[in-house]
Amino acid sequence: MLRIEPLGDGALSVVLGEHIGQDVSARVARLFDLLSKAPPEGLLELTPTYCALCVQYDVQRTSGARLSEHILALEGQLSGAGAQLSGPVVDIPVLYGGVQGPDLAFVAQNAGMSEQEVIAAHALPLYPVYMLGFTPGFPYLGGMDKRLSAPRLETPRVRIPAGSVGIAGAQTGIYSVASPGGWRIIGRTPLALFDPARAEPFLLSAGDRVRFVPIDREQYLALKGDDEPC
Repeated sequence: MLRIEPLGDGALSVVLGEHIGQDVSARVARLFDLLSKAPPEGLLELTPTYCALCVQYDVQRTSGARLSEHILALEGQLSGAGAQLSGPVVDIPVLYGGVQGPDLAFVAQNAGMSEQEVIAAHALPLYPVYMLGFTPGFPYLGGMDKRLSAPRLETPRVRIPAGSVGIAGAQTGIYSVASPGGWRIIGRTPLALFDPARAEPFLLSAGDRVRFVPIDREQYLALKGDDEPC
């Protein structure tokens, strides 16, 4: 059941479910697609979240009531969104462990697994991108093996390098820029998830699917293109 709530004077929250899952995220992605391809008058920006779509609009050109009416008319088209996200698959190469993954040993011990078993389990699923947040381009991914769940660091690190792949609770994600953080870091990708100089600054979008591909040191350095220590 679709529910629309006001967010101040110039935005609406279109709630499409009450739980985090691919079925709800697929509906969010479907509504995002419908509004992006045929934007109503006054639409400014769309921001997908776990269970809702934030719709920002120009109050000089439209109203919340008018936009709500437009969105409600699209509800019948959301039933065909399916139970799974079907966006493009993006391969993310990852060098696991070592300098790039200082918490791999902890995650393995916490799970009662070997480090190689953790790597294999982490790289196995096709992860849906539920939303971007925290920092520009940081993807929140679903579908991680529950055995890999790990608590956050008691004291967050002051600086986690861009590209770091982490685990916090039952979720995994990728640091898009260097920033403080408390996730358990198990590896790093040489790819830039956020680059403001690119025509499309974000490598990933909500609705995409991520496949982690383990790589070795030589492959990492070849893709990274600098003298970063390993």
